[in-house]
Amino acid sequence: MRQIILDTETTGLDPDQGHRIIEFAGLEMINRKLTGQHLHLYIHPERDIDPDAERVHGISLASLEGKPRFAQVAEQLADFMRGAELIIHNAPFDVKFLNAEFDRLGLPRINKLAAQVTDTLAMARDQFPGKRNSLDALCDRFDIDRSNRTLHGALIDCELLSEVYLWMTRGQESLVMDIDVDAGNSQGGDIQFERKPLLVKRASEEELAAHASYLGELDKAVKGSCLWRTLEAPPVGDAT
Repeated sequence: MRQIILDTETTGLDPDQGHRIIEFAGLEMINRKLTGQHLHLYIHPERDIDPDAERVHGISLASLEGKPRFAQVAEQLADFMRGAELIIHNAPFDVKFLNAEFDRLGLPRINKLAAQVTDTLAMARDQFPGKRNSLDALCDRFDIDRSNRTLHGALIDCELLSEVYLWMTRGQESLVMDIDVDAGNSQGGDIQFERKPLLVKRASEEELAAHASYLGELDKAVKGSCLWRTLEAPPVGDAT
């Protein structure tokens, strides 16, 4: 499946309070490899940016002068995401903002556009319960270089998240990593497994005599025939 590593930056924390998307980034991944195809846009929000948000991502309203409004790029974003699996860290946050933007324009929501949404924060909490699972913490845990990340930014966060996602899902390859299959016989249905003949080693005369003597002692102990006698096959020639 085509996957999109996705992130956004916004004017604040809640689209229900009128906050808007100001940066969108998406990196395309196919077969667990980045293809080089990406979409990165700065968007004018048509409103102020909260100071707390600006301190996080460093994007000022002045820097967005001349950038397109969301309505001008909405179809481009929708086309880029359509049919893909979206990989997002703390997906409910970004999905809520994207849905609010699309709702304003009467466009389909994310659950209609995308094949599915995978939240890497939820994945990390399942894999590392009780630990810090921010993007920074996961980069540190997997020894991913984030020295270029001084502020939050959608594009650099996508690049880091792509590496984090591959680390967290590396077990998907574990079943095939160590299999060495001859290139001329690569189809699983053609693989033949050789079963060696079962070696049967019969008891010696001495061992049979010792066994009979032991059963005799058991017969004396129970004053009759021990249970083993009922399980023994009749001697050859005695069967009817």
